Amino acid sequence: YFITRLLSPPVPIDYTDNESHLISYAPMLNVLLVGIAPVDCVQIFSLHGVVPELACSLMTICEVFGSCVPNISWAITTGEQISAHAVFSNAFALLLKLWRFNHPPIEYGVGDVPPVGSQLTPEYLLLVRNSHLVSSGSFPKDPNRRRLAQVASSSSPGSIFVDSFPKLKVWYRQHLACIASPLTGLVNGTPVHHTVDTLLNMMFRKINRGNQSVTTVTSGSSSSSSDDGYLRPKLPAWDILEAVPFVADAALTACAHGRLSPRELCTGLKDLADYLPATLATIVSYFSAEVTRGVWKSVFMNGTDWPSPAANLSNVEEQIKKILAATGVDVPSLAAGGSSPATLPLPLAAFVSLTITYKLDKASQRFLDLAGPALESLAAGCPWPCMPIVASLWTQKAKRWSDFLVFSASRTVFLHSNDAVVQLLKSCFSATLGLNVSRCISSNGGVGALLGHGFGSHCNGGISPVAPGILYLRVYRSIRDVMFLREEIVSLLMQTVEDVVYGGGPTKKSKYGHASFATALTKVKLAASLGASVIFLTGGLGLVQSLIKETLPSWFMSIHHRSEKDGSNGGMVLMLRGYALAYLAALCGAFIWGVDSSSLASASKRRPKILGCHMEFVASALDGKISLGCDAATWHAYVSGFLSLMVKCTPSWIMELNVELLRRLCKGLRQWNEEELALALLGVGGIETMGSAAELVIETE
Repeated sequence: YFITRLLSPPVPIDYTDNESHLISYAPMLNVLLVGIAPVDCVQIFSLHGVVPELACSLMTICEVFGSCVPNISWAITTGEQISAHAVFSNAFALLLKLWRFNHPPIEYGVGDVPPVGSQLTPEYLLLVRNSHLVSSGSFPKDPNRRRLAQVASSSSPGSIFVDSFPKLKVWYRQHLACIASPLTGLVNGTPVHHTVDTLLNMMFRKINRGNQSVTTVTSGSSSSSSDDGYLRPKLPAWDILEAVPFVADAALTACAHGRLSPRELCTGLKDLADYLPATLATIVSYFSAEVTRGVWKSVFMNGTDWPSPAANLSNVEEQIKKILAATGVDVPSLAAGGSSPATLPLPLAAFVSLTITYKLDKASQRFLDLAGPALESLAAGCPWPCMPIVASLWTQKAKRWSDFLVFSASRTVFLHSNDAVVQLLKSCFSATLGLNVSRCISSNGGVGALLGHGFGSHCNGGISPVAPGILYLRVYRSIRDVMFLREEIVSLLMQTVEDVVYGGGPTKKSKYGHASFATALTKVKLAASLGASVIFLTGGLGLVQSLIKETLPSWFMSIHHRSEKDGSNGGMVLMLRGYALAYLAALCGAFIWGVDSSSLASASKRRPKILGCHMEFVASALDGKISLGCDAATWHAYVSGFLSLMVKCTPSWIMELNVELLRRLCKGLRQWNEEELALALLGVGGIETMGSAAELVIETE
């Protein structure tokens, strides 16, 4: 809280200058920005809910220092001289980390709910900050809300919107436009066009002295930079950022047409990033957008024009195979033809080559923390084996990051194949329940087998197989089409029931050699909790609602052939299938809706509609209006199990159901001689069901 307030010092009472009062605080602000730049610090701000307030302070700093011409500098205690460019770059890099701008936009949604990623924007952060000001009065006894309101009011006592930061707004719109479509709009003779030429001449001044000129891709106008190669243009940071996408496009186009060598391209881009470190963010944005468009040719990473991964690519492949050994997933060969040279799309090759030029010191770390996740995310989205190639190149640069890079490369196997994701989920179920596990994983099951106990080359024996749960936690955010998981989880759950009953893993057996019902039910509950966790984690509200509203009714109406294993224990399997689905549905609902009316207010508003729709299906099936394809024992177990869980664990759900619907459910339960459950269901239904409950008691007597 204190640091956030220090970043928004108040205007002195007697301050009369035209420029912002923040200019005089530049040394102090820079110390704070450098001090909180590490990713760990950002996580701490996030955990305490101060990110919106921090973002508002950073936007103000960026707006002020990004509009300054860097004519003056300040001396700091280390003896170094800092300029407005340095303060701006440190603030801008930190601001971008807060909304993770470097992650590709998630263009899919689940149901009628937008993906969370689309909400992490400057506008959203400011709206949350403004809400802290308003909500403090509504919760006077909540000290955390009061503190957040005090911090928010330190920058401004009133609401703040993006329109308060016109320069930032222009840049952000350009950033979104760059992602959406190829660059357009550079008009000859405009200030932006002049800045583009100035920056290109600065970056490629040595080449421009020869016969070729990179600036001919824009125009031949003169540059304001000096020919001696040492004087750099004095331009405000926002003006530079506005020109950078056109600069990067011109340089990349020149390289693609042979007017610029790869080494010259990377050297020029590095000169630009050294001149204004914040430009790395816009370069990242441009390269990421261009890679996803797929219009650039691939280049050979042969060690002559571009850096070569050959020195340790085969080693990376072996380590990936070791990491994935416990999942049963096949790792595609990194070189399909055996001796085929590694290739990368031109923008990705330029991006990774640029990042490799950075020194691994504290000053560069602030900006590598910005580019690194973007590089990883971008390479992971490209065809196999782009990410292993990038990992190989960076492993040569920084061996201490080898474990992280190889692990990141291994997860990309799942991003290009839904079959691999399903196989990974099978491994998660097997590991959790101790069923048919490989020798790489403990056969005792449980959370320890699911999530493991770490990995890395520092462990005994070097790189070892990674627990499947940890792999899935790194993969699920990047799964493009999550809807297929509904059917797959149900299918895996049904298969797990068979494995539990017919002797998979360490279970207490009956005298007939099969698992006892009580032991099997315990494991089925565990499997259902894992399935519900995966569905909730991966797809959130939309996927859960789709499961309950569409997938489960469809499954019950479909015909399911009995397994060849079904014999004397076939009845137990059929019952356990119903109980497994009941636990899956109940847990999914509890995760997303909460168990009472006070929790998860926004999500719980949808609960009556979705739950009512599902209960209408159940009641209609009990009435005989819907034909079911599943076995009667499975259906009986599901209905009795799900309604029992609602009575015992989520009675507030029942109170939200229509009274007539409850009566129909109870009528169906009585046909199965489930009078006790029917009475309990009416008993928690509220005052309106008391008459029906009394009638049921009398009829039962």
